[in-house]
Amino acid sequence: MLNRRAFLGASLAAGLVGAAERKNRIGRNRISAISDEVGTSPAEALRFAKEFGMEWLELRNVPGTKTPYFYMSPDMLKPAAAEFRDNGIRISFLNTSLLKFAMPGTEPLNRKGKETPEARAKREAREQVEFDNRTDNLRKCIAAAHAFETDRVRIFTFQRVENPTSLYPKIVEILEPMCKIAQEEGVRLLIENEASTNCGTSAETAAFLKLLPSKVLGTNWDSLNGTGLGEKPFPDGYESLPKDRVWNVQIKGKSILDTPERLDWAAILRALERDGYTGELGLETHYFDGTNMEKSHLSMTEIMKLVS
Repeated sequence: MLNRRAFLGASLAAGLVGAAERKNRIGRNRISAISDEVGTSPAEALRFAKEFGMEWLELRNVPGTKTPYFYMSPDMLKPAAAEFRDNGIRISFLNTSLLKFAMPGTEPLNRKGKETPEARAKREAREQVEFDNRTDNLRKCIAAAHAFETDRVRIFTFQRVENPTSLYPKIVEILEPMCKIAQEEGVRLLIENEASTNCGTSAETAAFLKLLPSKVLGTNWDSLNGTGLGEKPFPDGYESLPKDRVWNVQIKGKSILDTPERLDWAAILRALERDGYTGELGLETHYFDGTNMEKSHLSMTEIMKLVS
């Protein structure tokens, strides 16, 4: 049995946790969505946001096009940012493709044995150019982040190789100067756990972050992304993450709808609140069967039920 002092201590601790969760409650005002997942044009994405009373959107490509927001020229950035601002929408996160290619000198698993020598040579030449331009591309992404008034920029850890952890020291060496630039510019870089990259699971991302304890390097947690590598997203994947470095969360449509991949988002939200998460949660519907717009509405309806 608990004595009175222990009982009061436990009750006080529970009360403090409860108070922290209530203070940090995740409501409608923290729900976002990737604009090109919920609309086939910027106007349609804005209508979607207004329909659900949303204050935020994430940006990747201009909806209905293959034009990335993050590489826009300055003369295009200004009107694009103004359109969101004039419609009362803030930008929570910039989903860039930085470092989502094979590191020069490595053989990505998804290409192994699938290329002709000519195709491989062309790809490697293209990736070498992208690697050489990584600093310039980072600065373009930072300029876009400033224009859209967000401080969070997604990055990756190169295409996955057979032994990902063997590349971590080299990736750290590459990211250190990028983090320095980001810190000088007042932005944060968020590694997305993506199965096709060297930080494919939450646990791998956590292990990598330990090697580079930068104040501007964290993670965009996409819960379902590690399942292809055998990771159980929640609680296992989530619990492996350093909670103070989770700065954006994405919700796949299949994880919120009635599918085999459905996750207990009510429990996930409680865990995020308990652990002091202060960022937004963005819907990435991610259906490729022609039903993406329909599934976006169904997914957001379910999300709003959870947070209302």
